[in-house]
Amino acid sequence: MLIDIPCSPQLDCGRPETPELIAPGKVQQRNPQTLEGRARLLHAIVHIEFSAINLALDHAARFPGMPRQYYADWIGVAAEEAYHFRILRERLQALGHDYGDFPAHAGLWEMAEKTAGDVLARMALVPRLLEARGLDATPPIQRKLEQVGDHESARLLDIILRDEIGHVGLGDQWFRQLCSERGVLAETTFIQLLNDYKAPWPSSPMNESARLAAGFTAEELANLQSRPR
Repeated sequence: MLIDIPCSPQLDCGRPETPELIAPGKVQQRNPQTLEGRARLLHAIVHIEFSAINLALDHAARFPGMPRQYYADWIGVAAEEAYHFRILRERLQALGHDYGDFPAHAGLWEMAEKTAGDVLARMALVPRLLEARGLDATPPIQRKLEQVGDHESARLLDIILRDEIGHVGLGDQWFRQLCSERGVLAETTFIQLLNDYKAPWPSSPMNESARLAAGFTAEELANLQSRPR
């Protein structure tokens, strides 16, 4: 089912000397009860937004022969991710820190490397899988920030969540279109790709309203939440 598509340029991206990139399991716990803990939490999100700029640009640069709208969509996403990076970095600076002050991990980029040969797999496993996890994670993070009185950071995440629904939605749209063109069923293909790439299964609880707005179906969400991990 998977198709090897010759891809160029080499999978590489601009990256500053910091933050230090470490394995996900080695990233220190981020307790929002303390100022440093909130800074570490925001730093992790800033890093995700920085990675998302490079990811969106790579979506556009990597895969030839897609419709013109595909390239316009992902260039537009890169611009929005850059805006997210700027406003969150400014908030991090207001807490006395900056991007690069804490270690981070490269989980998003590692999946980009794995899917560099197939645009269908890329749409499924980066925006539709890994970035969709942000839709689930954002409301609980906002509640934690609200509980410690950091309403400004929580309101910035309103902007991120709104825009990320659209970004995941673009991944869903292009994934479904590519499945249709290849004559495969989208939701069974998604499961197959999770298994083929040994990708992390979507975890519960899911932000069902956000995922539905991004293009997931209620039936698919129920199936994903009921299947054994």
